Amino acid sequence: MDKKTTGLSEAMKAKMAPKRFTKNPIPGTKFTIAVSSAKGGVGKSTFALNLSIALKNLGYKVGLLDADIYGPSLPKMMNITTKPEIDGKSLTPINKYDIQCMSIGFLVDEQTPMIWRGPMVTSAIKTFTQKVLWKDLDFLIVDMPPGTGDTQLTFSQEIKIDGAIIISTPQEIALLDVKRGIKMFDKLNVKIIGLVDNMSHFETEDGKSYAIFGEGGVERTAKEFSKNFLGKIPINADIGKAADSGKPLVEVNPNHEISKIYLQIAEKIKLSFQ
Repeated sequence: MDKKTTGLSEAMKAKMAPKRFTKNPIPGTKFTIAVSSAKGGVGKSTFALNLSIALKNLGYKVGLLDADIYGPSLPKMMNITTKPEIDGKSLTPINKYDIQCMSIGFLVDEQTPMIWRGPMVTSAIKTFTQKVLWKDLDFLIVDMPPGTGDTQLTFSQEIKIDGAIIISTPQEIALLDVKRGIKMFDKLNVKIIGLVDNMSHFETEDGKSYAIFGEGGVERTAKEFSKNFLGKIPINADIGKAADSGKPLVEVNPNHEISKIYLQIAEKIKLSFQ
């Protein structure tokens, strides 16, 4: 017997034992995909939104959960100003563009700062995953906040995540955080579906290409960690304008060159679940 536990009661030994987590699947969903970066400002929320639309366009029923409690962006990007129905026990997601949506931003004023400690954030995440009436979803896309903190741990340890997609620009300073995120998901036994190079380059009207944030960094990182590389999305003003107007680009212009890239990535994600 370990000298450190000699003479301790069984109850004390149980308290000292490593904590075991039982993962709870999210009711009303088949597959849950986390869109993460571990780095802010790389276009993760825009990606999560347009990926949701792309999967819908492939014929799937899709939900989008904005899990960034401190900086929710879904209400703006989807132009949702109504509040979800609440019956005292559960919340009904808001349906927009045939996407079931939920965000803390639906429940508070747009300019209200969320000055919450970790346990409050964890409680909110559990509410959004266990008490929202998601209905018959093939995919629930979760827009994760930056970092590797409470939200990531709650999803990875207590909630069933079927896969994670890592978004990054090719800039080395961004990839430093991305590598930490990859190691976090690997350590928590969450499957990484693949990496996406967002804002990979800028193309001018005359066809010239400029690698503003560097070149090839995301693909090299995918190879370094033996992960799939899902593709590159160039900088394009149309996608930002669409998000600001509350009309996702893949929804309003599915034939746009950027929309076609999202559809290609959605096809790859579909194959990973077949």
